[in-house]
Amino acid sequence: QVQLVESGGGSVQAGESLRLSCAVSRSIFSINTMGWYRQAPGKQRELVAVISSSGSTNYADSVKGRFTISRDNAKNTVILQMNSLKPEDTAVYYCRLVIQMVYYWGRGTQVTVSS
Repeated sequence: QVQLVESGGGSVQAGESLRLSCAVSRSIFSINTMGWYRQAPGKQRELVAVISSSGSTNYADSVKGRFTISRDNAKNTVILQMNSLKPEDTAVYYCRLVIQMVYYWGRGTQVTVSS
């Protein structure tokens, strides 16, 4: 069983930064797609950013230029650096990976941005 544990969430003011981490219980070296998703109250879960094993990335339009996803294969960790945070970024952020067509999710970390 693969476990994902997110950390780094918190409450910040608009314009500030947060760094989210997703620790994975196994090696991520061979895992192709890893990503961050978020779910705001009353809304559906949405893609924030994904990264492949080659390091290619893709971002939601709403976070382009502000968020950066990266992966540290040596530490089995996926990072989401969030800068210039806005109140509309408030949500629970989840880490997800796919192994042999099975989806694994973490329990999420709350991010709250006040104006």
